[in-house]
Amino acid sequence: MTGWTLAAGWAGFFPLFSHQATHRAWGLCAVVAYLCAAGAAFLLPRPGAVGLSVGLALAGAVALPLVYLTLTGRAQSEVGVIERAGSLLLHHGTPYLPHPRVVDDYTPYLPGMALFGMPRALLGDHHAAARLLGDARLWCAAVFFLCLHGGRVVLRGAGPRSLAGGRGRGGSSSYATGMAVLTASPVIAMPLCVSGVDMPLIGLCCLGLALAARHRPVAAGLALAAACSLKWTALPAVAVAVVLLARGGGTRAAVRGAVTALAGTAALVLPCALVSPSAMVQQVLAFPTGRGAVPTPASSPMPGRLLASAGAAGWYLAVALLLCGGLAVGAWLVLRPPAGAVAAADRLAAGLCLAFLLAPAGRFGYFGLPLVLLLWTRRADPAHGIAARRPTVPVAFSARVRSQPTSSASLTHD
Repeated sequence: MTGWTLAAGWAGFFPLFSHQATHRAWGLCAVVAYLCAAGAAFLLPRPGAVGLSVGLALAGAVALPLVYLTLTGRAQSEVGVIERAGSLLLHHGTPYLPHPRVVDDYTPYLPGMALFGMPRALLGDHHAAARLLGDARLWCAAVFFLCLHGGRVVLRGAGPRSLAGGRGRGGSSSYATGMAVLTASPVIAMPLCVSGVDMPLIGLCCLGLALAARHRPVAAGLALAAACSLKWTALPAVAVAVVLLARGGGTRAAVRGAVTALAGTAALVLPCALVSPSAMVQQVLAFPTGRGAVPTPASSPMPGRLLASAGAAGWYLAVALLLCGGLAVGAWLVLRPPAGAVAAADRLAAGLCLAFLLAPAGRFGYFGLPLVLLLWTRRADPAHGIAARRPTVPVAFSARVRSQPTSSASLTHD
């Protein structure tokens, strides 16, 4: 009840203070859903309260606003940018306009993001079915959920055999409930409904770490190459995955994963870079960091942004702090390499949080990626749940037990 009430307060902020119509529409629908979910959690008995409250939140904060915004063609500008990029890539071989004039003319994404806009270019928007199936948000959401499901299967496939029995079914039920709550929460529900551009990036990063944790370097490299072809934000995930592979599978596995990720990224990005190198540099590198001809709309008041707004010296100071933060996280990664998916997600989340805080431009919505990394891996990795439930045995006691004879009398005495 407390969680849904807090979510209702968060959603209620947008109809009152947001200037974007999509945010206001989502907030109006979501605040009613969250209040109904809170009421169900408070009034109903516990077994029924969980399912009904989560169902109400999912219906009112995700399903209804997504269908409404899709059918009415209302979305954040990012959706239109992706769909235009898909049409440009389909007809001209590059997703970038050669001479952008206003903010919406810029495509601050790498070429892989344009693939989510191709359904609109192919289907058009002449009728309701085409508007629904061609919307880039649906395809972004589909990749997000497929990747999370795939990562869960990978992590459980190498889990202990004891999870295959009743405990495994209970764990699956707990995981499904946790993921439903996460999806219905404002962290996922709002970006999924109004833009969706970060959803596939989040899913592919989670899948890549899961594959690396299970010592599958080529598959992990391919997943992270797909992520890196969407946004350069995914590059730190490659470093974390390589260290994770080196810890679990040795140098050879780490090299295979790194080569696959870098070669895959180059194969997906270089063709468009060769077609329009100048436009790509201006729109993918200069514009998002606040150095483009047009100011970036990513202007949330975070430390890096505030420094960059003070002038050239502040911008360089923000970049220097960003590099120092990256070196600090890199040192932590090398000195204490992660041994599993949860530890790897923790290090990646810490690095991304520092990057978003100290970058010359950014948005609060970017923090959805590290938050999902932290929450999803703890739910998806069965080894983490077993480690959390395993009782701690004092070292002196365990050494004394090992030193005793294995007779029934001695065990009874101990």
